[in-house]
Amino acid sequence: MKKHMIIKGGMAVCFALLLFLIPSNQMKVRAAEVIATVQGTVSSGTTTDLLKLSTKEGAMEIKIDSNTDTSACKLLLPGRTISVSVSHGSDGYLHAVKITSNGQTTTATVDTSKNSVVTGTISEKSKDDILYVNTQQGEMEIKLDPNTNMNGCTVIVANKTYSIACARGSDAYMHAIGIYDSASGIPGSGVPSGLTPAPASIVNAATTTVKGTVADSTKENLLYLATDSGEMQIVIDANTDSRSGMVLTSGRKLTVSVYRGSDAYMHAAVIVGEKESTATATMDTAQTATVTGTVGSKSNENTLYLSTTQGEMELKLDAVRSINGCKVFVKDKKVSVVCTRGSDAYMHALDITNA
Repeated sequence: MKKHMIIKGGMAVCFALLLFLIPSNQMKVRAAEVIATVQGTVSSGTTTDLLKLSTKEGAMEIKIDSNTDTSACKLLLPGRTISVSVSHGSDGYLHAVKITSNGQTTTATVDTSKNSVVTGTISEKSKDDILYVNTQQGEMEIKLDPNTNMNGCTVIVANKTYSIACARGSDAYMHAIGIYDSASGIPGSGVPSGLTPAPASIVNAATTTVKGTVADSTKENLLYLATDSGEMQIVIDANTDSRSGMVLTSGRKLTVSVYRGSDAYMHAAVIVGEKESTATATMDTAQTATVTGTVGSKSNENTLYLSTTQGEMELKLDAVRSINGCKVFVKDKKVSVVCTRGSDAYMHALDITNA
């Protein structure tokens, strides 16, 4: 009995030494070579690390690893048809080696020079070519194109939050330019990731484009636009996309997409103002100040002139992170601004809130 105990003890020691000598990377679960390619549709419950696939043979659960090749298909929304090459992992799961799918097509022209960013959660209503995104301002429909940049995320699944850089297309839809994991933001896009307000919903009505200058009578909910054909009164409502033309002070030149509403008024679908393209300075966001004042008449899409009790401030608008409670800026509108000094010695607005 004693001899048997000694042998068992020796085996335990040897096994412990063997574990110690095996390189740590050999202890991880590894997927072997491709054993099959399966086709099916993505099922609800799919996450960034577990693909639930409905096939003719039944339901499958396939792990998504850090080395899974998703370059040909990052969109894993319920109902999407995909092909997956799989291997058998030492953990007993099938592991995805590569995921592929047919790409999207589009016939619309997208003006990528005027983009904006929305942050929201992908709805399960989303389809192959349209994302339904739940934002703080409501649900948005954003089209996907073959050239949508998805390098900023691993895969796109329902019920997960993303930041989406988008621009309006000639078909009146917003189109996704790039999609990013919200935590990582959008590096180098030049578009503030928290910029609001996004339109409550996309206008699908037939629109006409008009050009003109802002008249003195303009209010936050009613744009008076002086055109070659006379002065127009255009309603600004929750569905108006004003993110590329928020400053409505007298004399500002605008391009406005309009449509006739059920109230017989013309409504603004999209407002675009003239804006100079300037290089963004480096911001010292560690040292900020908050000022409150009213919008001055000289304000434009590049610079906010803010009248305060201490005098007039000149705040550049090239580094705005968020705009809350404001659809547009008109003369004498009261706002609160978080600002900081840039490397160009100017003060720059970071966050603007309705006051």
